[in-house]
Order: sequence, then structure tokens, then C-alpha cells
Amino acid sequence: MAAEVLTQGGARVTVFDAMPSAGRKFLMAGRGGLNLTHSEPLPQFMARYREAAPKLEAAVEAFPPDALRAWSEALGEPTFVGTSGRVFPKAFKASPLLRAWLRRLDAAGVRFAFRHRWIGWDEHGRLLFRTGAGQRSIEAGAVVLALGGASWPRLGSDGGWVDLLAARGIAVAKLRPANSGFMVAWSEVFRERFEGQPLKGVALTIGAHTVRGEAMMTRSGIEGGAIYALSAELREAVLDLGHARLMIALRPDLAVADLTTRLSGTRGKQSLANFLRKAAQLSPVGIGLMQEAAIASGRLLASFSPAELAHLINAIPVQLTGTAPIERAISTAGGIAFDELDQHFMLRKLPGVFAAGEMLDWEAPTGGYLLQASFATGLAAGRGVLEWLKRS
Repeated sequence: MAAEVLTQGGARVTVFDAMPSAGRKFLMAGRGGLNLTHSEPLPQFMARYREAAPKLEAAVEAFPPDALRAWSEALGEPTFVGTSGRVFPKAFKASPLLRAWLRRLDAAGVRFAFRHRWIGWDEHGRLLFRTGAGQRSIEAGAVVLALGGASWPRLGSDGGWVDLLAARGIAVAKLRPANSGFMVAWSEVFRERFEGQPLKGVALTIGAHTVRGEAMMTRSGIEGGAIYALSAELREAVLDLGHARLMIALRPDLAVADLTTRLSGTRGKQSLANFLRKAAQLSPVGIGLMQEAAIASGRLLASFSPAELAHLINAIPVQLTGTAPIERAISTAGGIAFDELDQHFMLRKLPGVFAAGEMLDWEAPTGGYLLQASFATGLAAGRGVLEWLKRS
């Protein structure tokens, strides 16, 4: 995005990429359908960025979701709004959009230099790159750093830039997993039976925060959309306390009294699992979670009264013991402190050096918010460079 703005403004632009081809993380983002942005009103949209919203507001307002949709359509990829309000290209994939974008950049004169990993500056202040042919120094009138966080390092964003900027006195908040899964010490029986099983239509709660949606059981824990939406709160609890207590409501639309009535009928010869499935419409994985909670409390689920079962159904405690590795997180929290940047996304301590995207200190849930802010800050940094070049 920065390159596009810069070349439109008359600058000569080269994009240096550590990887052998462009947009590898962009392609990964589109693996299950490229969620470009979200259709909700801008005030609600901006609230998704939490405490970073005021810092991102000007950039997103200058390039809002409707502008991103128009940009995609101009590249031959019209968009549609899904049932959840998320916005996707009609092709649903990232590759057609990326190919069209790269063709347009190439036609505009943007050059690409692949297999160039930035490793700092040389003794003359020039950009220093590691390449297959050795080190290479580049003189630049201005530079935009868009180096990502530290998730999916095999796609290029390994967080190696943190020490380079910290050595120049730039304050960088520690990179932490965001939109990530969490570790749970499942019993062997639960792990073997329910790994890969989805939990649908549930409400997840930590403290005062509740999210409705879906989750997925993994061999080592739990992940999925509703978990990602709570990942900031869950992560901070794990970091502060060493664990987090997640509460799961399997039937959030039913009151305990209604569930108690349903469960007070005669079970007869039915197994408890079959009775719960029929009386409360619970899935096998939901019943498995109840069994895990009962075992953790030192009791057998079969010993629970109808009222106790009803209460447990909508308040299953799950102890999260850690975050999944940052390498597997969808995105990362932390990064360059906004106080280090001026209004044009230039680093105050490094005149002519700008930064954009996920390497800045913000996070957002999945739903199109990650790409939207990355696009918007890239565009803002590009405009900032044009202003800098005019002044200098």
C-alpha cells in the first residue's frame, strides 16, 4: 500500500522482501477465505482496536472499509458481505487479488527485490540487507518498514527487527501471541476422543467479557473464533497469574431453571450421556467437557443432581495453562510504541524512517480488522513519506 501511494506521488520505489515471492502472509490470510474487512459501522469497527483505537483512527478514517472494498473492485475483485458481516472478495481467495495488485504495481514502475532480508544499517547509514550473494547496502531517500510481527515466521515475519530498532532507542512492547489458541491439560480420554471437534453456539466468558461463537478442541488445548475474540483477556490472565479460568456456557439461551426442569425427568435405562444429549440437546464434546469438569472437582458426573447439572451446563470451568506458541498465532500483540511515531507514522528518533502494519503496538480480533489496519497504516505511511520528501 505504501509503494502504491508513493509511486502515484512520483517517487521511485523498490520493495525489498525477505522471501522468494511477494505477499506470502497475505496468501496465508486467504487460506480459508480472504476476510478483507468488516461491514459494521465505523464507531463499532474502531472499538475493536481497544486502547490503540485513537492512534489508528485517522489512518482508518482516511482509508475506511468502503475505500478498501472499492480498491479491491478496481483490481477486478468485487466484494460481498457474508452473513457475519465480514467482507470477502467474490473469488473468496487471496491469490487473484494479489496477482492483479502486483501487475498494477509493476506497470506503475514499482521494483521488487526478493530474498533481501533487512539486517539494519551500515556504517554510512545505508540500509543493509542479507542476500544469497552476500550483504548489500542501499541508499534511500526514505524507507517504510512493514516487517510484521512474529507469527508464522516461515512466511517472513520473525520479529528479528525488534533488536535492531531497540538498539536505536526505539521503545518496542514485547511481541506476544494474539488471536491464538490456549493450552489445556485435557485427560487422555478427552484428548483422544474430541481432538478436532467443534463446539458450536456457545458463550465463552472470562471476567466481565463474554463472546458468543464457536471453539475447536485441539490435542493440547482450545482455539477458534470465540477464543480469538477473547485472546487478549485470556493471554493477560495467563501472563499475570500463570493460568486463566474460562467459563463455557453450552446452552446460553436457556436459564438454569429451564434446564433443571428438563433434567428432572426420569432417565430410565439411558446412559447419562444419552440423557443429556436428548434432554438438553448437548453435543458429545459438550458432554465431554462436563465430564472433564466433574473429574477436576473430584466427583463423578453421574452423582450431580439435576440442578447441579443445569448449573454446570452453562458454567463449565476450563483451566487454561498457557498460550499456544507465538509461531502459530494468527497475529501478534506488541510492537513499536505509538509514542515513537509522529502523525505521519515516521519514527521521531529516525527521521525518514516510517513504520506500518502489524509491527506497530496494536491488536484486533479476526473479522477483517487486522488487514484493514495494515492496509490503512501502509497507505498513511506512504503519504507520510511523500510529505517528508517534499520537506526535505
